[in-house]
Amino acid sequence: SQLEKHHQEFVGVTSQKTMRLLPAAGRKATQKVSGSCTCINHAHAHPVFKTLPGQKISRLELGGALGTPQEKIFVAAGSEVRGYTKKGKQFLSFEANLAESIKAMHIAGADLFVCASYIYNHYCDCKDQHYYLSGDKINDIVCLPAESLGRIVPVLACQDRVLRVLQGSELSYEVEVPGPPTVLELNNKDGGTEGEVLYGTADGKLGLVKMTESSPVHRWEISNEKKKGGVLCIDTFDIVGDGVREILVGRDDGTVEVYGLDSSSEPVLRFEHVLSESVTSIQGGCVGKESFDEVLTATYTGWVTGLTSETQREEVGPGDEVKMSRETQNKIAALRAELEQLQLKVLQEREKYQQTSQSSTAVSAVPVFSINDKFTLCQDDASYSLTLEVQTAIDHLLLQSDVPIDLLDVDKNSAVVSFSECDSEPNGNFLLATYRCQANTTRLELKVRSIEGQYGTLQAYITPRLQPKTCQVRQYQIKPLSLHQRTHSIDQNRPMNTLSLTGQFSFAEIHSWVVFCLPEVPEKTPAGESATFLFQNTFLGTQLETTYSKGEGHFKSDNISTISILKDVLSKEATKRKINLNISYDINEDSVNHTLRMIHPKLEYQLLLAKKVQLIDALKELQVHEGNADFLIPEYRSILEESTHLLEEYKKQPAHLERLYGMITDLFIDKFKFKGQNVKTKVSQLLEILDNYDLNSLMDFFNAA
Repeated sequence: SQLEKHHQEFVGVTSQKTMRLLPAAGRKATQKVSGSCTCINHAHAHPVFKTLPGQKISRLELGGALGTPQEKIFVAAGSEVRGYTKKGKQFLSFEANLAESIKAMHIAGADLFVCASYIYNHYCDCKDQHYYLSGDKINDIVCLPAESLGRIVPVLACQDRVLRVLQGSELSYEVEVPGPPTVLELNNKDGGTEGEVLYGTADGKLGLVKMTESSPVHRWEISNEKKKGGVLCIDTFDIVGDGVREILVGRDDGTVEVYGLDSSSEPVLRFEHVLSESVTSIQGGCVGKESFDEVLTATYTGWVTGLTSETQREEVGPGDEVKMSRETQNKIAALRAELEQLQLKVLQEREKYQQTSQSSTAVSAVPVFSINDKFTLCQDDASYSLTLEVQTAIDHLLLQSDVPIDLLDVDKNSAVVSFSECDSEPNGNFLLATYRCQANTTRLELKVRSIEGQYGTLQAYITPRLQPKTCQVRQYQIKPLSLHQRTHSIDQNRPMNTLSLTGQFSFAEIHSWVVFCLPEVPEKTPAGESATFLFQNTFLGTQLETTYSKGEGHFKSDNISTISILKDVLSKEATKRKINLNISYDINEDSVNHTLRMIHPKLEYQLLLAKKVQLIDALKELQVHEGNADFLIPEYRSILEESTHLLEEYKKQPAHLERLYGMITDLFIDKFKFKGQNVKTKVSQLLEILDNYDLNSLMDFFNAA
């Protein structure tokens, strides 16, 4: 049941979900998109047709009359949808008249469903039918077919961790999922009789939901314990040949997975293969050779790869000779000829460039290169993941930050990092780090952890291995409440502190302030006259509720420090716009002990970890001196046995203890700041108590100060 790499073809930079396999017609074909549309045939690319260069193609779907083979090719580029026959003849050019480019598309017979960032449109025979404005960005769309539910049911995957199910132009109901959904796919291609939808999330989770209006059911969910990449594409196909479709998954870290569905309640991982780039499209089918199925993938820079069930190994015969079939010999000969042609072409282009650059009329041109980047908050470890992918090899990357952040270790990252000294006072530089990449590295993954209350910009300077040397800069905002994540329900029984604002500001203005302060808030001002967003702090688990409208805003949190940060930042933003704010607050004393209890298990764990790590060297010396560790008490023997794991964990969490100390110190200062008292002189006493940590002693100090 193993899959092996069968063939690779290169077609150019691709977008998510832009490769599809055409239905079988004696021999299967596959089409691929990268700014132009290419239909390629068989194991080695023989172009059937190729469109002229134009706007970047964002989606590709197959369609056709219901009940017939779906072999018409539809592509979305900008706000236009074009249709082609499988031979390349264009039969449709439809302008959707959207203000933005189409991000997601679905075809069902004469029905066309397209989504821009926030807008959903339904057309039938290219005539307007329905329209919906989403509360957050739309990442993908699928439609449950009319055959199973009596009507076509559109399902939108939205960035705020919600699947929105529509009826006409109205929201029918919502289904909350455990992460921002990036891709949707109908289970078994048609959703079955119960309307089942597979989803993949930006933080790498996979799940199946039964879409019934009365009570949507989460059939199963696979968490991402191994910290793999986000899910970009899903397909279902019977690759094993047992009559049951497997789930094929492509991730943004290059992982390709095949999950089998057996008698257990959730899928079981049967196969895994790691490519060097993010997988933008995945399909199952018979491509290279009859009777042998393949998992076909397309990656970001344009490699189309086939993983086949046909064995690619040859047995060694007598005399250590490898006996190859005529077919295999022909494949090798064709590959050698193709390689020679490519080498010759490179040589010719290099000579041409040298001649042009030495000419008196030479014009210097900066090479243009495409970057695929993602900056996302990881719930599991309260850190930000920065992923950079370039269409050519990366030479080096420079990170610069005007806000204090910690760089965390990433196992997948093989680049060599070096730090430069920074003088934060005059220049506002808190971090300067250079990553030097190994040859042929096109993808780099970094992890950073920020401190809430300190906000600014992280900049990445990406330099590829191109001549002449060129560099692109990408900027990422570190927000004041950067470790908060959107949620859809909070515990109403916690002791809450309240901050209230009133003033002459519009709904759009206060929304822009909330966007500035908090991640995962849609930039577009919500429809209606008011908005409510709920958040959870991924590091501590504390909560925040924001409700605001024109002229007023209310913020509730069980953490006084969260309220303090909001008060300071919102006052500053209003002052910039010369808006006079009336600020009032209601502080709940019980919330302080509540927050300290939430910090307690993390602090206790980190203190114990630090204590164990400090003992490791001494225990190892004792072990060497005595020849064994039998004389040690069980607790110390356990530390020795787990020493490698303990050191790894300690190394992966730099300044973790200091971060917790800082949060407790801020909580102490903020508590008394709202009372009008400055207690900074007592911080040294607080640190002494933390060095001999006991929760009750700490709470007594907070209450007595």
